[in-house]
Amino acid sequence: MSQCLNPECLTINPDNFQFCQKCGDKLLLVERYWAKSILGQGGFGRTFLAVDEFKPSKPPCVIKQFLPQAQGTETVEKAAELFAQEAERLELLGKHPQIPELFAYFSVDSRQYLVQEFIQGETLQQELDNRGVFHEGQIRELLIDLLSVLQFVHGHNVIHRDIKPENIIRREADKRLVLVDFGASKIIPKTQRRTVTGTVIGSAEYCAPEQSMGKAKFGSDLYSLGVVCLHLLTGMSPFDLYDVMEMEWVWRDCLNGNFVSDELGKILDSLVAQKPRQRYHKVEDILAELGFTNSSVYTTENNQQSPQNFVSTDALLVRFIGVDYTQLRNLLAAEEWKKADEETERCMLKIARREEEGWLRKEDIDNFPCQDLRNIDHLWVRYSHGKFGFSVQRQIYQNLGGSRQYDKEVWEAFGDQVGWRKEGNWLRSYYILNISGSRLEVFREGYLPLVDKVINYLVERLVDCNI
Repeated sequence: MSQCLNPECLTINPDNFQFCQKCGDKLLLVERYWAKSILGQGGFGRTFLAVDEFKPSKPPCVIKQFLPQAQGTETVEKAAELFAQEAERLELLGKHPQIPELFAYFSVDSRQYLVQEFIQGETLQQELDNRGVFHEGQIRELLIDLLSVLQFVHGHNVIHRDIKPENIIRREADKRLVLVDFGASKIIPKTQRRTVTGTVIGSAEYCAPEQSMGKAKFGSDLYSLGVVCLHLLTGMSPFDLYDVMEMEWVWRDCLNGNFVSDELGKILDSLVAQKPRQRYHKVEDILAELGFTNSSVYTTENNQQSPQNFVSTDALLVRFIGVDYTQLRNLLAAEEWKKADEETERCMLKIARREEEGWLRKEDIDNFPCQDLRNIDHLWVRYSHGKFGFSVQRQIYQNLGGSRQYDKEVWEAFGDQVGWRKEGNWLRSYYILNISGSRLEVFREGYLPLVDKVINYLVERLVDCNI
């Protein structure tokens, strides 16, 4: 089927029709792109899922059509300018692996179009709607993943200005978060004065106070990212998480039992501070708070990133810890859960220098590097959509009333909930993990990684490390 692109028609036509059977408009855009269906519509445009007829595999792509809803010549002209600028931003930034690539920009029949990479996956809003609120591990993973993208964007003097759950997609192929829709973005000239007032733009719920007055800063994007985190942790509108009478955020009152450590809570509080000077000033500072103290590998000599110098989050884990997590990442991406669990144990034995013995002691866990635990947890949380990981296990344990003090009843309840016990008996890892390549749905939340024989000590260490 082919979608007519005439805004007054939009008729669905059978395949191989060259012209719309209703309005007569040509269906093959610039002799290359077949529009298939409408993906969405905003204030300045309509997006279509399309097929690139020029490429042998006929891959999917996205056509964005300029279609302003605003009235008035000046407003429409400004909207057209923003649309053209979006194409420029994508050409500048689209080589980053977590930003859609621009394929083409042109005008047909006095209408502007841009064609960009199609990102297959769910938005964070869809994830929230389908799977419920995010837990701390997922929020940490989200921050680490997106902060590196924002560092790249800001390094090119661009402010996104519309960061919200609908504009963040978890790519199905590799579970990476992709930042989309640069229609509201803006380049800040290095010589621009702070007092210059620009266009008021962005989604009100996630918009920083200074941005709502037309004075967006790089920190405005960080504010929006922080508000996204609060929304995902609570499932509530950001408007309901801020007490306008007391002029303070009350998100902790809306967690409904969802655990957030003091460490992460302080980071979120700083991100969403109303006064810009009270927020973080640099992405590196936030990454350092999250445990990525060697965040300088993200930048180039000119304090900017080029696509060639970009270092992905996963590659960063491998680079500065000294333990190669590539195999673990690949197994998790392939959903080889049993092999990934075995690889996790191998990595942990290597870190603790217990490879010959083949098992970990309590003292090994008590002194296990926090950063390594964070890195392993980061990979498990990412590739399991937040179902597995040390942080997931810790939250379940604490929600059951667990603490640093060993409690037999809590541990048994924990084992029952994650699936480590059956009919009152503890199951050995080789017994229950004898299913290679099983789908994610067959496992209970928090089931993996198992780390046989030391998991009870490990949870204590997770508390120490704020994981």
